[in-house]
Amino acid sequence: MKRPLRGALSSFALLTGLALAVSSCGFGGSKSDDADPNSLSFLAPVYSDGTKSEWDKIISDFQKQNPDIKVNLQTESWDSINDVVRTKLQSDSTTPDILNIDAYSSFATDGKLYPATDIVEQSVLTDIQPGFAKNASINETQWALPLFASTRTLFFNTDLFTRAGIDAPPKTWAELTDDAKKIQALGGGVSGYGLPLGSEEAQGETSIWTFGAGGNWSDGDKITIDTPQNREGVQAMKALAESGATQANPGATNRADVINAFIQGKIGMIEGLPPTIGQIAQKNPGLKYATAPSPTKTGEHVTLGVADHLMAFKKDGKKQAAIKKFLTYFYSPQVYAGFVKAEHFIPITNSGAQALAEDPVTKAFGATLPAARFYPSNNPKWGAAQGAIRQQMGTVAQGADPGAVLGKIQQAAS
Repeated sequence: MKRPLRGALSSFALLTGLALAVSSCGFGGSKSDDADPNSLSFLAPVYSDGTKSEWDKIISDFQKQNPDIKVNLQTESWDSINDVVRTKLQSDSTTPDILNIDAYSSFATDGKLYPATDIVEQSVLTDIQPGFAKNASINETQWALPLFASTRTLFFNTDLFTRAGIDAPPKTWAELTDDAKKIQALGGGVSGYGLPLGSEEAQGETSIWTFGAGGNWSDGDKITIDTPQNREGVQAMKALAESGATQANPGATNRADVINAFIQGKIGMIEGLPPTIGQIAQKNPGLKYATAPSPTKTGEHVTLGVADHLMAFKKDGKKQAAIKKFLTYFYSPQVYAGFVKAEHFIPITNSGAQALAEDPVTKAFGATLPAARFYPSNNPKWGAAQGAIRQQMGTVAQGADPGAVLGKIQQAAS
């Protein structure tokens, strides 16, 4: 789910009842009072340039209706949020009351989270699509609230395809490599395929390839990193990098970099996300492009699905009522649908999907959900595995052996 979903970045504003105080770091100059049951701290990632203003409006509108509750929100980039979370969780006084991130399971198994039934009304829980509710559950107890979904699909530059003499998008890895080489041969600083294996979100790109080889990251309650299928996917990814048909230094390139290069017309193909559509419309509306299913080993359609989550830390239990009011308000159909539309993701509530049925992103990506495989977010060991993939996977594009790299990641998850 990134990210990600993430895939997938700024400081946030601190909002109080009738007054607005803004700070660029921490939880603001008037820090959340951990002893006040109506003062909430909320830590979230930035998904787009508009994330700050969207949360500003939601929190402001909520506080107008609930002037006794303060929501003090801090945002961090996906590059830094995991480090920030680790630091803040060292003390209850700095632990956020509400957290928006991808993996939740280690916090749940450590007994730190409220169950979902304690932090939203039942009407919200029944509105969440069942598959996403299951992915947010451990032993039949739901511990987190899916925020929205993201899948991946191949974006390709139709102008570059025409210049390179390519008639149709690739369906298999062999076709992808062949097409990428043809585009790379055009010269002029154009790359065939954007391969982001930097630390921002290497697990996203890697998953597309391992899933495309029939692999998975879990089997029941076991994390399965070093498997023959996963090795095959990583080996294919390494071979593409070594073919010279990608951007320079893919092992240190982040997802945002290849997306921006694609938008500028400098890359022939990338795996894009729902927000990529809006980014193109904003930054280069004249770009000629199309989308197609992600290429796989055999051509069978499989893709990566990501669902980021909201979760609430119970600490001394005194803030449950305020948390429940805020999160129930957020998931009300109009508020939730507005946020999802602004961030260009896929809604995970039935009412949200209905409200956004005509939205271009929902139309383009909603149909990819049945082919999506998800990270094992409900396994407490996935967080460690994900972190190791981010740090280690880029080395395969620098000559490291895929089996050795997967072995190290497997060890980190054990």
